[in-house]
Amino acid sequence: MKIYEKTLNYVKSLTAQSISVAKSGHTGASLGISAMMLALFKDHYNFDISDTDFLNRDRIVLSLGHACPVYYTLLSLFGFDVSLQDLKNMRSYGSKTPGHPEYKITDGVEVSTGPLGQGVANAVGMAIASSMMAERFNSVGFPIINNYTYCIAGDGCLMEGVAQEACSLAGNLNLNKLILLYDSNDVTMDGNINLSNKENVSKKFKAMGWNVIKCNKGNDFKACSRAIKRAKKSSSPTIIIFKTTIGIGTEKEGTSSIHGVALKEDELKVFNKKLGVFENFYVPNDVRDWCMESSRKGKLNHEKWNQELAVYATSNPELYKQFINFFDKKKIDFEKLSRNIYKLEGNSGREINKAILNLIAEKLTQVVGGTADVLHSTYAFVENGGHYSTANRRGRNIHFGVREHAMGAICNGIALYEDFIPFCSTFLSFSNYMLPAVRLACSMKLKVLYFFTHDSVMVGKDGVSHQPIEQIANLRNLIGMTVFRPCDQNELLAGYNCALNYSGPYSFILSRQNLEAVDGKYKEAMQGGYIIRPSQKEAEVVIFASGSEVSLALKVANELSKKHEVSIVSMPSIELFERQTQSYQNKILQKNAKLRVAIEASNDNIWYKYIGENGLFFGVNSYQCSGEGKEVYQKAGLNEKDILRLINKKLSN
Repeated sequence: MKIYEKTLNYVKSLTAQSISVAKSGHTGASLGISAMMLALFKDHYNFDISDTDFLNRDRIVLSLGHACPVYYTLLSLFGFDVSLQDLKNMRSYGSKTPGHPEYKITDGVEVSTGPLGQGVANAVGMAIASSMMAERFNSVGFPIINNYTYCIAGDGCLMEGVAQEACSLAGNLNLNKLILLYDSNDVTMDGNINLSNKENVSKKFKAMGWNVIKCNKGNDFKACSRAIKRAKKSSSPTIIIFKTTIGIGTEKEGTSSIHGVALKEDELKVFNKKLGVFENFYVPNDVRDWCMESSRKGKLNHEKWNQELAVYATSNPELYKQFINFFDKKKIDFEKLSRNIYKLEGNSGREINKAILNLIAEKLTQVVGGTADVLHSTYAFVENGGHYSTANRRGRNIHFGVREHAMGAICNGIALYEDFIPFCSTFLSFSNYMLPAVRLACSMKLKVLYFFTHDSVMVGKDGVSHQPIEQIANLRNLIGMTVFRPCDQNELLAGYNCALNYSGPYSFILSRQNLEAVDGKYKEAMQGGYIIRPSQKEAEVVIFASGSEVSLALKVANELSKKHEVSIVSMPSIELFERQTQSYQNKILQKNAKLRVAIEASNDNIWYKYIGENGLFFGVNSYQCSGEGKEVYQKAGLNEKDILRLINKKLSN
């Protein structure tokens, strides 16, 4: 038996064993992709186990995350920090080998995957980021950035809309360093793929501008390696269609019944006997040595790259300086900016954001991004940054097209690649389209900036479909998301300061309409909530508000304060407020007040946490008619007259 055949047998056995010990997992796909994955690791994947964050390493994205058992097995065999004991502990609480790949948990895993299709878009983002860096920093004779992005996807991944959105964009952008390894086994969880899908994948990808390679021997190591070698020579993104057998070697191979089950003890014995494997969680020396040859080669490649980088530094001193500066987290003088943005007062949230974004982007070349075909509505773009395209890889503005979901997942990939700070933008009402990608950004604590504009029913004539009533609550409910809804330019600048200096994604909720002057406080806003208008004595009434409703709250307070002591609290970010000390929170909440009120153009019940059961919340709890923005706003109950009437009624009781 040849060594590659023996190694493949042990890969399959270890994979099946780890699933069986866990008593759950996806045996089918894990075995089905074992040959292509081994070929990738052995012959093509550029990595260094001694420095797994090596800049020019290849990226592997396992979009069909449920096939992670074979991924973990290969990481272990090739010397990553995944032991045989870790394989035994797969899917157990706190292990390095969770049920789906998780970023920062398992050595060698580049991105958290599991929801099918997401990884495809992540890979597109990584390929975009790689091409941007290559264009900025490579010079003649010094291709210091020339890595590949490999994405492993299955039938389910390519059914998901997010993958199709991303692949369409990748073809348009001609991302030739992107290679999609498609596990085409014609079986899904419910049965044969024909139950739901009869499309010609080859013709579809050709139509999207992809190079297509077919490998009919997807379970043959040598055939898989040859196919990947061909793909690396392409001038376009490439999909390799590997025809594989799900659960190959098991009694249920080729059927949906092997998709998500573990082999029982007797089934595992029969399976291992076919493979010629008779030990549990054991790797023969010749198998380990054969795998580690590639690991040693990877380390040498990295050392060679370091040597070339040293020569590059002396040959291209100015370019090398720019290269080093890219990784420098420059400190922006926010204090200085806060003293010079008063001219933005009275503008809309989206206009203020455009100005501040460009001030930041001027200092931080890592800032790149774009919109879902609404650039002229959200104003989220880097002026003089150019448009990213096949002809202009230096462009900092990406035309994502009407692809919100892919936009979010692609930005995750850009953030994951290396030090980029991606932003993306659409209307707040359309944030729903991208929530799965946003959620994964939260779980990975990625620095992604979301600019959601048209933040209330003030969108007016666009009607119900464009009214963002539930969306603020949706975003606040994401664990790890910081939502920031500023009332003016000072608060927005505070939000940027927090976003750039702390980990995790930020959602900026921005108005289409002009914001009335309210004199927001830059420093105080970084606490998430602060008293923007104090009462003269101890407050009888405290009014909480965010964004454009702060000006409404101030108007209400002006009338109410004729008879009562009223304090106004601006709450641009509940998440930031919750991170403050309890004593600070108590000071702002003023719990001794007779009545606490909240005003926000949303239906977020989180406000009751601050106003209590007896408090009053003025929000939007029903869809409104289409009409002039101000009229719709007032009809929803967001007007001084109605709010005063109900507050006075409550106080009189």
